This record gives sequence, C-alpha cells and structure tokens, in this order.
Amino acid sequence: MVPATPSLLRRVKSLVVSTALICALSSCGGSTSPQQAPAVVPAPAQAAPAPPALVRPALPPAPPDTSTLPDRKWDLEWVRSAVFYEVFVRSFRDTDGDGKGDFRGLTEKLDYLNDGNPATTADLGIDGLWLMPVFASPSYHGYDVTDYEKVNPDYGTEEDFARLISESHRRGIKVIVDLTLNHSSAQHPWFRDSAASATSPFRDWYIWRADNPGWTQPWGGSNPTWHARGGSYYYGIFWGGMPDLNFRNAAVRAEARRIASYWLEKGLDGFRLDAARHMIEDGPGQGQCDTPETHAFWKEFAAHVRRVKPSALLVGENWTDTDRIAEYYGDTSKDPLGDELPMSFNFPLASALVSAVQSGDGSGLAAKLEEISRSYPRGVLDGTFLTNHDMKRVASQLGEDPGKLRLAAGLLLTLPGTPWIYYGEEVGLANGSGDQDESKRSPMPWNDSEEGGGFTTGKPWYRFSKGRAPANVASQTGDTGSLLSLYRTLIRVRKATPALSKGSLSILSTGAGSTFAFVREGEGERVLVAHNLATTPAEAGPFPVGSKGLEPLLVPEGASASGDQAAGWKITLPPRGSAVWRLR
Repeated sequence: MVPATPSLLRRVKSLVVSTALICALSSCGGSTSPQQAPAVVPAPAQAAPAPPALVRPALPPAPPDTSTLPDRKWDLEWVRSAVFYEVFVRSFRDTDGDGKGDFRGLTEKLDYLNDGNPATTADLGIDGLWLMPVFASPSYHGYDVTDYEKVNPDYGTEEDFARLISESHRRGIKVIVDLTLNHSSAQHPWFRDSAASATSPFRDWYIWRADNPGWTQPWGGSNPTWHARGGSYYYGIFWGGMPDLNFRNAAVRAEARRIASYWLEKGLDGFRLDAARHMIEDGPGQGQCDTPETHAFWKEFAAHVRRVKPSALLVGENWTDTDRIAEYYGDTSKDPLGDELPMSFNFPLASALVSAVQSGDGSGLAAKLEEISRSYPRGVLDGTFLTNHDMKRVASQLGEDPGKLRLAAGLLLTLPGTPWIYYGEEVGLANGSGDQDESKRSPMPWNDSEEGGGFTTGKPWYRFSKGRAPANVASQTGDTGSLLSLYRTLIRVRKATPALSKGSLSILSTGAGSTFAFVREGEGERVLVAHNLATTPAEAGPFPVGSKGLEPLLVPEGASASGDQAAGWKITLPPRGSAVWRLR
C-alpha cells in the first residue's frame, strides 16, 4: 500500500502565526513524501501577535434544500479531452510589486495558457486551471482556511477573482479551486468559538473528547492526532493548527454543501477535494482513512453538486493504492462516472511513470496500467500527472536531464486519462534549495533577463529555483527544440486526435526491451504510439496492427516506420524519443 501522505508537506512549514496562537498544542507534523514519514517540526521561537478578541460568529444560513430535486447524472464529457494546469497563485505572476503572485497576474498570463484561438500555436492549449487554495488563510499555502467565502487578500479582491474566472471562461478555460473541507484553520471563528466553551453552538462542529486516546497519524511516525486545549482534546489529523471538522454533524455537512453552491454560482467549474480519504474517522491507525462514513459523505456531497451543477468536476486527493482509489467512484450502475467522486488523482500511476523514465524499464508501467484497467470501473475519469505541489518536482527527480523530461512529457500526454501539468513542468522547473514545501512551489521563471525573472518587480516571496537560465519561458519560446515547444506540440496533437484524448489502450510491448509501444483507439480512429526509454536508438516490432499505412502525427528526427499490413510494422526511435502515427 502506498503510504497515505496527502498534502503533508504544504501544511506545516509556514504556519508561524497559527503555531504560536495554539502553543498549548502538541508538535505539528512535518514534511513528507510518498516514501517517507512526516518529521516533527519544532514550534518557532518568536511570538506571534495576539488574535483579535473573540466575537461569536453567526451560525451560517441554511443552504437551499436540494434533496427533493431529481438526481442528475454527471455532465463531464468536457473533462475527458481536457488538459489541466495546476497553479500556485502566489508563485505565478505578481502585478503590484509585493513579491507575491496575484489574481491580476494570473489573468495577465492567461494567453500563455490558452489565448482562446485554436488556430494559434504560441499558447499551451490548456483547458482547465486548478488553483491551489485561494480562500482567506493565515499561512502562505492556504490549506488552513479562516473564511470559506472570502479570497485571500494577498491575491487581490473579490472583483479580481471574478474577472479571472470571466477571462478564463472567455478563452475556453474552466477553473476549479482547492476546497479544504476536512479541516479548517485553528484561527477560524468556528473553531475559536468551539474551543472557548463546551456549551458553544460550534462545539460539535469539531471533534472533542475529555481524554487523549493516543492515536497517531495513520501514515506512520509518532505525531499525535489528538491535541490538548482547555482541559479537553480535539482531533486534527495533520496537526493542531488544522482541526478536523466533524462531518458526523448534519450542520457541518449542510455548510459544506452551501459553500460548494456559493462558489459554483459565482462561476467556478468544480473543486479539488483536499485530504478526501480522511473526512470521518472511526478508530486509530487505518480507522482514520477510507471509512464507510467517509464514502457516504462524498456520495451525499456529490449528489448535491450534480443537482446544482452536473458539469462541475470533483477530483479527489486520494493518495493511496489503486484498489482503494477505485472505491471512490462509488456505484457506476446508474451513472458510468459513479455516484461518488467522478475523478481521483492517480498517484500510483504518477510514480510508475517517473520510475519508468528514470530506470529505462517500462515493465512496471505496463503492469500498473493493467492493474488500473482491472480495478477501475470501465469508462470513468482518471486524473493523470507526473508530480504536484506536495512532491519533489519531476525535473529534480530526473536530474534535470532534458531527454528524460521530454520522455516523461511524451508518456503523460499520450496515455489515457485527463493529464494535469504542474506549473513550470513545461519549462523544466526544478525544486529550489532544500526539501521544504516552499522549494516545490517557487516562483514561475518567465525570463532570465530581469532580477525578478518577469515574476515580480519586487523581492520574490521565495527565491527562484536554480537553473533559471535555461528553464524559463522567454528562453524556450522561440526554440522549436525546447521542452516548452514539445509540450505545446504534444497537447495540440492530443486534442486533435480523439483516439489519444479519449481512446482505449492496448499495450503492444512491456517496455522491458526499452521500447514501450501501444495502440490507442476511439471515435473511428487508431493510433500507434511508441516511446524509447533507452539512451541509445531502438528498433522494435514488427507490430501486427492490421494497418495498410502509417500517417505521422508526431515523429521526431531519427524516428521511422516500415512494413505493411501483412508483415506488421517495424519502428525506429531516437534515444528517449516518442512518436505517434495514425493507422490507415
């Protein structure tokens, strides 16, 4: 089983204010990766300003009752052929010189992602944006929310956010945002009131008990999940600064539905659901993950979203093994996309993709794809990616090797699923120095000619990653052989080829002989795709694909195909090269 480490790295390191405010709590969890347990991070020495005086928050208004509305099926065909782009707003583009990216900066750069004109080739061709947390929060990362109806003032105003959504839609870009329902900030007025008195109307919005049962985090280590406050203990799976909301409470579930409706009505196109495995716990250890009540909550929440806006995407962060991820689709007997979460991120496949490129052996990747085919319900949506904001960047994992980065892009964008690109991957952005979360979320390098790298006119909130000279947008934009140009080409070929964007997969070789080849088929067309995982030229085949001819769609220098329908087709590929032919 892949250790359950969703979003641990982001949650701790910069919570100086939160940590000082709850100094009576136990040590918070530290950074982790899929292969390591979280470390204990000592509380910072400096004191934080005192919080404002406690004013009891008003109970949220009851959401409109949608339970009597007819259930609707998901309307998510647009997702199947989409390519998404994950953005950390703080690190993308700053327009006011404070060193922090903002909504206006992202709006300014939308044409880089998609200029709205399919005939142009200077944009990436992105169809969807995933914005990491944008709601009010005391931390740099925003996964500890203090107000679910207000945007982070570091990023701009409500009007700036509305314009970002409007301008994205004008270009054909959908926008989803991180929705952190599992927990709030310890500075949220709900929690402050809950902690102030056992008789608070918000007491049961969080999970309290008189004693400490001694549970620790389910992914290993000794970090506690129960934290002392005012003579009682409250539950927070990640650390004391982010107390878990109590989703056994009907009022909390209703508030989650109301928040979803609020933002969908403002034009958002869905949500990435943080820590989706941990909504309701029923015991220590693995009792804190994947419980029946967690699945029941997501079914209820998804039904609400389908009734309100069936075209809205819900994508779960379920960092676990293939079989457990598959369970989050729920029942697919009435809706082929399921009655729970219509998509989850495929963490096991991401690991297999990067491992195949690193090792030059595709057998593990082939086995993982076959495992997914067996486990996932037929026809569901799959969120594929290389790395995200909680992981060491793919450029760093692959040693910033240009050939490996090109191969990784080729694999991601020719395999089944809906691909998600983490900002900067398209130019080979590597980690910054150190292993802290911030180093995985460093500013976007737009150029290397200015001190602020085209990101800011001020001092960046965090230093740029090394290697900015080659890994920046300006340097690669005019270079047809650059990684950026390859991403643009791959995305265009994918979107113009239904078999690639929506088709089935038939693996022709395991990749053990360095060539990983497969056929994609859909909407009346078939394509042959081949990747050379080796550092030397490779020959493979003949492949009996039953085709009279091959039409090149993406064929790099040094790649060729020869053969016929009877004998099959032999292919030649350059080192770490990827090629695509339409079968005639």
